[in-house]
Amino acid sequence: MTEYRVYVIELDKGVSRKSKFRKANPDYQGVKPCVYVGHTAKTPEERFAQHSAGKRSSSFVKQHGIRLKPKLYERYQPSATRKEAEAKEQWLAEKIRSRGYGVWWN
Repeated sequence: MTEYRVYVIELDKGVSRKSKFRKANPDYQGVKPCVYVGHTAKTPEERFAQHSAGKRSSSFVKQHGIRLKPKLYERYQPSATRKEAEAKEQWLAEKIRSRGYGVWWN
């Protein structure tokens, strides 16, 4: 049975100059990091490697990805279904954004 996981990748602050990112984060003050939140049926490490290699990658992660941020996602694992993981991804993205981070998620 497949398990799904959410993950968080730190992005360099250069991503905050992208108009799409700024539009999605109008209240971002630049104090906290910028991050990408996603979900996967792979390990977060495998998925980050895919993003970095440009395979099924967010352009923000490919261009600005730095490292995984396990402290932001480890406690929310795993999800039994893709639908549950998608809901958890959105919830986690909104939770992190409410803490002052710049956040991108699909």
